[in-house]
Amino acid sequence: MTERDLELERRVANIVRHAIEQGSPVEIDGLGTFLPGRNQGFRFVAQTKPRVFIAYVDEDVALARKLYAAFEQDGFRPWLDKKKLLPGQNWPRAIEHAIQASDFFVACFSCRSTTKRGSFHSELRFALNCAAQVPLDEIFFIPVRLDDCLVPRNIARKIQYVDVFPNWDVGVRTVIGVMKEQEAKRRRKRLPLAG
Repeated sequence: MTERDLELERRVANIVRHAIEQGSPVEIDGLGTFLPGRNQGFRFVAQTKPRVFIAYVDEDVALARKLYAAFEQDGFRPWLDKKKLLPGQNWPRAIEHAIQASDFFVACFSCRSTTKRGSFHSELRFALNCAAQVPLDEIFFIPVRLDDCLVPRNIARKIQYVDVFPNWDVGVRTVIGVMKEQEAKRRRKRLPLAG
């Protein structure tokens, strides 16, 4: 570790310490939250909620925000650029990092997203590359249709999609149910065998 790295580490530690001393929680994305404790101490709460990246086009932001709220309410930790990107942040790199760190990638397809060029399709390609590294029996990439659009053929022929129209609640419950079931399977795999 260089002297510059050590100095940066000290500065970050001072910022965290100062915020906690002022009574503010400090969340470190992907790790957990430092919370002020008694007698100027602190406690750390590790982040255990499954992370869900939501990919969409700007024209569908209202529905993406609605998905975000539903996932958050059901115990997931959703990631939406409008809520998570910071001013001045290198957003292409932050998005790639968020996709890589996610437990699930929810791709919001609509008549607008399937025909529009831009970052949505870059996110899809990157997420499909990440999905290729996930064990075959695990679910990572979840296509969601927001309207009666055509899901791109290379995705539709390999991955089953979920419709959240005409009945939003049924569609969203299906997506949440799949993610909860998948997360329970992952937890069971991580548990040591009794013997």
